[in-house]
Amino acid sequence: MNRMKPYISILFICLFSFFLSAQDQQKIDIQSGYLEIRPEFPDAAIYTKDQSGQVYIVHDGIEMWCDQAFVYLKHNFVKAYGEVRIHQGDTITLQSNYAEYNGDTQFAFASGNVVLQEPDTRLETDTIFFDRTKQQAYYRSGGTVRDTSSVLTSRYGSYFTESKKYQFLSDVKIVNPKYILNSERLDFYTESGGAFLYGSSTIEGENSTVYCERGYYDTRNDSGYFVKNSRVDYENRILYGDSIFFDRNRNFASATNNIKVLDTINKSIVSGHYAEVYRDKDSVFITKRALAMTVNKGDTIYVHADTLQITGKPENRIIKGFYRARMFKPGNEQEESMSGKSDSIYTNEFTGITKMLRNPVLWSGENQITGDTIHLISNTQTEQLDSLKVFNNVFIIQKDSLGFNQVKGENLVGLFLNNELNTIHINKNTQVIYYSRNDNQELIGIDHTLASSIDIYLENQQITGIRFNKNVQGKLYPLSQFPENARLLTGFNWRGNERLITKEDLFKGKPEPELPVIREIELPPAEVDFFEYHADAVIPKESNLTQEELQHREDEPTQKKKKNESENQEDAF
Repeated sequence: MNRMKPYISILFICLFSFFLSAQDQQKIDIQSGYLEIRPEFPDAAIYTKDQSGQVYIVHDGIEMWCDQAFVYLKHNFVKAYGEVRIHQGDTITLQSNYAEYNGDTQFAFASGNVVLQEPDTRLETDTIFFDRTKQQAYYRSGGTVRDTSSVLTSRYGSYFTESKKYQFLSDVKIVNPKYILNSERLDFYTESGGAFLYGSSTIEGENSTVYCERGYYDTRNDSGYFVKNSRVDYENRILYGDSIFFDRNRNFASATNNIKVLDTINKSIVSGHYAEVYRDKDSVFITKRALAMTVNKGDTIYVHADTLQITGKPENRIIKGFYRARMFKPGNEQEESMSGKSDSIYTNEFTGITKMLRNPVLWSGENQITGDTIHLISNTQTEQLDSLKVFNNVFIIQKDSLGFNQVKGENLVGLFLNNELNTIHINKNTQVIYYSRNDNQELIGIDHTLASSIDIYLENQQITGIRFNKNVQGKLYPLSQFPENARLLTGFNWRGNERLITKEDLFKGKPEPELPVIREIELPPAEVDFFEYHADAVIPKESNLTQEELQHREDEPTQKKKKNESENQEDAF
């Protein structure tokens, strides 16, 4: 008897395993329908709808209705014809003209006017494969997904029932009344309406176009977040940035890190590390190392401030710089550079006026000019500097090897020739201290004169002549007879160490801004190719499918392929 115990245990284990296997492979159960047995189909039980309704079949959590079913009990396989409906739970319904289902592998195939319906979307296609073990549906003959707000089309696509996600892998297009979205690859979540964009993608609306190579777009609320080579094109502005937020309903976009706003009409570029663009107000706000660059007939003018604001239509652009504003115009072989500083700056591109406000200083060549307010006026036709106006407490200083040439007065008007100061007129209570030299630059003496007004003539930004007008009181003193403590006029303030020599000096003394870390959008984990599970599957001979139809096609994209392509793109940058 003891010798029999091992054999009984083995027999019990085999029987138990067989019982579990039988449980795992439940048989298809036909609940209703008119049964026929036809000699020409010896292996099939044929069920046809009757007066009570369609044929009704259940299997392991799914329900199937059809007009006629060929049931192959030996293979646990069914072929359904006519108004086929397959329900999985309360959320997924698959409708078609024809379907077949394998109870052993839980693999379904449907063709002819296929509709996959779930609460928020409806997929329409010609054929579909559905793997219940993976809970994934796949189509390769082109599909249309109708969402509550948009229509999505793609040649290839998958639907994952557990995550309620569509994955479109080729030629993805979303059509919405407000925009058209195109993408190389797109993951769409049906519950939220959120779409993740991978690869070259555009969102084109009536007044704007968004481009990115990685991004997220809320298709129901019309807002998105874009990274990697992102930009927003408005009618006359292009916004670039490491990351861009876009809200179509507010016609608003903001960008973070390495910002650039290109004005295509006025040939200007604004850069910084944070920007906001309001299309309806035609307004741009930019900060964190903000810099505006305008090009006029080859000349470039840079304006920097802690914050820059650009407003107005293209023909009437206004630039405002707030706090620690600076301006720089590079020189060339023909002309000296020009630079300036003030608390704030205002430029009207229509009138050609630039206002330097609160504690301004302007350097034109070697001349330092200060006053309560400074205005630079450009000729809007020639796009060259026309004139200069300084209001109240005018002070001009030019460094000499022995001291400083100085002119002070109430108001100043200067005229430019070829973008260089040529003539300066100063009126009201003018005073001059001037180191007069001959043609060989030898000192003649120090001229100290008071007059009602003064005209100063310059060449190559050097004073070549001075004319005093009305009530002139003055004298030319030998150097030894003019006291050192009298060689500086009241109000003298030399700020030469602040002068901007290069474009980089626009940021001199200002710390680098702390940039936020950009929240990246990672590629999701690569899925195993849909057909890898079924490449070696045994297909019942009664199936309408062939082994070739369950193979991956050479021209068919996969998520794994797309992932490698994206990694190669990232390496290229």
